[in-house]
Amino acid sequence: MSYDLIALERDLRHLLPAKGVVSKRQELLSYDCDGLTLERQCPPLAVLPETTNQVAAVLRCCYVHGVPFVARGSGTGLSGGALVDQEALLVVTSRMRKVLALDLANHRVTVQPGVINSWVTRAVAGDGFYYAPDPSSQVICSIGGNVAENSGGVHCLKYGVTANHVLGLEVVLPDGSVTRLGNGLVESPELDLRGAFIGSEGTLGIATAITLRLLRAPECVNVLLADFKTMESAGDAVRAVTAAGLLPAGMEIMDNVAINAVNDFFGYDEYPRNAAAVLLIELDGQKAEVQDSAQRTEQLCRKAGARGLRRAEDPAECATLWKGRKSAFSAVGKVAPTYYIQDGVVPRSRLPSVLTAIEQLSKDYGLPVANVFHAGDGNLHPLILYSEAEPGAEQRVKDLGAAILKECVAVGGSISGEHGIGADKRCYLDWMFEPEDLDTMSLVRRAFDPDNRANPGKILPTPRTCGESVKRSVSLQTTVDLF
Repeated sequence: MSYDLIALERDLRHLLPAKGVVSKRQELLSYDCDGLTLERQCPPLAVLPETTNQVAAVLRCCYVHGVPFVARGSGTGLSGGALVDQEALLVVTSRMRKVLALDLANHRVTVQPGVINSWVTRAVAGDGFYYAPDPSSQVICSIGGNVAENSGGVHCLKYGVTANHVLGLEVVLPDGSVTRLGNGLVESPELDLRGAFIGSEGTLGIATAITLRLLRAPECVNVLLADFKTMESAGDAVRAVTAAGLLPAGMEIMDNVAINAVNDFFGYDEYPRNAAAVLLIELDGQKAEVQDSAQRTEQLCRKAGARGLRRAEDPAECATLWKGRKSAFSAVGKVAPTYYIQDGVVPRSRLPSVLTAIEQLSKDYGLPVANVFHAGDGNLHPLILYSEAEPGAEQRVKDLGAAILKECVAVGGSISGEHGIGADKRCYLDWMFEPEDLDTMSLVRRAFDPDNRANPGKILPTPRTCGESVKRSVSLQTTVDLF
């Protein structure tokens, strides 16, 4: 389908400041992909609104012209969700960076979608509060993007993902109308449309104001670092800790490839170079509780085969232990010219067998894999290392990524824990869901966006995007071309 983008640009320039419309190709190239660099597509036109009213005006303009749109935050997503892979307007929310309201009495803050994740905690830390969801990219990823992908992070084991911390949303729907989802309270009597919107990856509209739940900063935090001679031993330690009834704020594992990448990145050995795996465990709460839990956790790690243990109690020392994990993705980027990260989830009990399977798949495809993952909830982040210059490498990378996700699904897991489906994994969604399930999801999408203008072609598999083999009924498409 062809759209009159020239007429759209003309009208948009009447609605936004001069610098709010980007049409020069050399400037648009900065938006040709998100954090998933394997696929690139330069958008034909982009806008940078700064207020809810401007977003509403832009989407009304798109609606009048019949032009689809794709929302984009900081561009750190890892599933191609912000990729404009057909003629559409790119709506960039990175200039919407205001804290709109701070309500410490009720432990909440309302922000625009372009506010950076770590800025929320920075804004309230002096009053003894913090915002719990903390993706590894928290110093650059935006709250709007976190909402779109339902992002997690290190602390999701104890505190949950983004959906557990969003109390309300102001949303601009695809026709340009503005509505509120959720009333800013923890409990609310209406249908949970807030929950439906979170994780919808921009397919239902654009959030322009987000009310977040704040938590009181814990009295005490301890971080334990345990290293193991086998990955299986590290997995045993994770199972032992959770089986004992302990609930750490986070448990993270890095394998030997990631360990040495981080050490080389820092220029000194933060973690033992010869360890097959290191396990980071954070415990927080009241001081007496944390001290007791830390001692029990150390005993369980030693019993599981830990070779060495370090325990940090000072905030600066705790941050030092976490620094390597938070820098792991950047560090691995220095090992190989390019990497492709996947995001499967498996039951904790199946971690050792799936990691063994990934190791074998790495050999079969001739591509090294570094493993960095949220061990506490089984959310794997295998990084497949490759060079774009090698002929056929990209297809092998995609095939290996798909094979890893098949292993996750085969043991009762999922194809995504927090990175979303986007364009990257839309052709795998029917591995987990029946045609009737996908049609139900389509009905929800139609309720918000009957003309399929919001991030078209993302998440749900279709014959157009995935070939005729896609397992999907066509009952809904007989009346409306959803995709």
